[in-house]
Amino acid sequence: MDTWILGVKFPKTALYADAKSFVNCLYRNPGALFRLVFFPWSGGGSTFFYTNSLPQSQVHSIRLAGRENRSEEPFPRDIYQIVDEVVHALLPIIRGGGNFPFFGHSMGCYIAFLTALHLKEKYMLEPVHLFMSSSSAPHSRTRSRLSKDAQLTDEQIICGLRETGGIPKELIADKEFLTKHIPKVISDMRLISDYIFDLPPKALLSCDLTCFIGSEDVITDAEAWKDVTSGSFDIHVLPGDHFYILEPSNEDFIKNYITKTLELSMWS
Repeated sequence: MDTWILGVKFPKTALYADAKSFVNCLYRNPGALFRLVFFPWSGGGSTFFYTNSLPQSQVHSIRLAGRENRSEEPFPRDIYQIVDEVVHALLPIIRGGGNFPFFGHSMGCYIAFLTALHLKEKYMLEPVHLFMSSSSAPHSRTRSRLSKDAQLTDEQIICGLRETGGIPKELIADKEFLTKHIPKVISDMRLISDYIFDLPPKALLSCDLTCFIGSEDVITDAEAWKDVTSGSFDIHVLPGDHFYILEPSNEDFIKNYITKTLELSMWS
């Protein structure tokens, strides 16, 4: 039976991907107080994110179809089906003990947000904190969208990705990389281009939310994320572009911020 949340039908997935293939445990720590879950950017995999440098956390990352050990599966076409599968895979992990924060970068923010909504509405479970990176708010009308024109040339696609920050700039000139990864990136970007969220009168979540954004990013309305939760909100602008998180100094800042934020949450 399908699930309806905020007027959106989440399909009942007949066959779920194996949970172990869907969720990559980057750092196993069964006694940890937190189950930290990372959600990747367009075309991204599950292995980039921070691991054992985050104390008190067992670290997981979502692995979407069409990459890594799921490379033989077709690229996902429906963001709501992805969320349904993510929830199915995460439930045993987050019900196993410990609070669970989410961290999303770019496209990953939308999947993390919808996953949080689904968990709260259907299971009365909510992340202890949402960390959103390099993403417009879901209800923003200025979100970058990729044209649905199937006849786009490679040059037009690359130009669009450069403008929206869809690929790190140092990889734009790598033809071998582009040939291999553009189909995956385009598929992911069209997932979120098709996603529309209308902000309801009352905030849907109550968890605290933090935004990170690069000073040179094309994203201009990250602050609108404050509208989706009644919890506290703050935003940090770090030097760099859409992929500012690849800079070691920014990585250290974010890791330290997450660690301190989660420590403080234990006393709130």
